[in-house]
Amino acid sequence: MKIATFKDMYIAELQELVSAEEQLMESLLRLASVASHPELKESLMRRREETQVQAERLKEILRKHGADPKAHNDQAMQVLVKETEKMLTILKGNELRDAGLIASLLKMKHYEIAAYGTAAAFAGQLNLREDQLMLHRSLDEERQTDALLSHLAKRAVNPKALAS
Repeated sequence: MKIATFKDMYIAELQELVSAEEQLMESLLRLASVASHPELKESLMRRREETQVQAERLKEILRKHGADPKAHNDQAMQVLVKETEKMLTILKGNELRDAGLIASLLKMKHYEIAAYGTAAAFAGQLNLREDQLMLHRSLDEERQTDALLSHLAKRAVNPKALAS
């Protein structure tokens, strides 16, 4: 698929984000099932619900522009999910696995923060203010999740992994 205009590029960014969110949503169920720390397990299930809302938000924007939400497969998220799955087989012990889960999730969150920031900037340049506001809402949620996971790691999970 060739991209002919800046708006086409914006739409492609949104389509990749839908794919990323859907891949993450699917992965979060598995990650929650292997997490041992109760707060981490609960956080992953909340993140899954939030991810579902974010994916719907993106699909709403794409429908408004007459674009197919399934047009792209985000390969970067695909790799991040695969690396996380691989990490789960390498780390032994619940404490170490939980620390590794958070590390992997933070990589995914940072990727999403970059993608949402890019899409919001594109929407702003295209003067699509409603889109931009919706994308900023998701961007803020991703930043909050990043902060919550980082805090959980520093406060509870990493000290246990270090002691194990």
